[in-house]
Amino acid sequence: MRMARYIVAVTMLVSIPPAVAVWYVIHPLASVWRRVGGGITYLVLAFPVLALSALLFRHRGPLLGTSLGTSAPLLAVAAVAAVAGWRIARLRRRLLTQRILMGFPELSPTDKGRLLTSGIYARTRNPRYVEFVVFVLAYVAFANYVGTWVLFALTFPAIHLVVLLEERELRDRFGAEYEDYCRRVPRYVPRMGNRG
Repeated sequence: MRMARYIVAVTMLVSIPPAVAVWYVIHPLASVWRRVGGGITYLVLAFPVLALSALLFRHRGPLLGTSLGTSAPLLAVAAVAAVAGWRIARLRRRLLTQRILMGFPELSPTDKGRLLTSGIYARTRNPRYVEFVVFVLAYVAFANYVGTWVLFALTFPAIHLVVLLEERELRDRFGAEYEDYCRRVPRYVPRMGNRG
């Protein structure tokens, strides 16, 4: 169990910060990236992402800090969070294809994509980010290292800023349609009784 917890902790450490960082570069500069297209964008971003992952891996010991051990209550939290994350992911995948998830409509010079407003998107505007945070909780509760709990605490403000940047980009792409959607559907937590 100790080795599995360590592997999950290291995987989180080297993957989550670079993944979030990519969106900090894509959303504010979407109009620039649109000129070169998605393929070139990700090719250009691959090098700094891999470099950041390598740097985090190199310093994993101090960044992870102390192992807090295996905890039965936290394993239960991890299991519940994993099931909740899986459920959100299943509903989200019905509408959000891998192509959209990778941000290709944002990066396409010709195809602006379509605004997702049905299914789970009729209840929350950002199910993929809610899903992400819930899965991070599952992994953190399982791994139970000081550094992973710090990473989890930083996930909330980091993802919220990504959402704000994405909302600005969506307003540019969809205008009044997106403004109306924002008035009807909450950003994260569905309203009680709102079944879409």
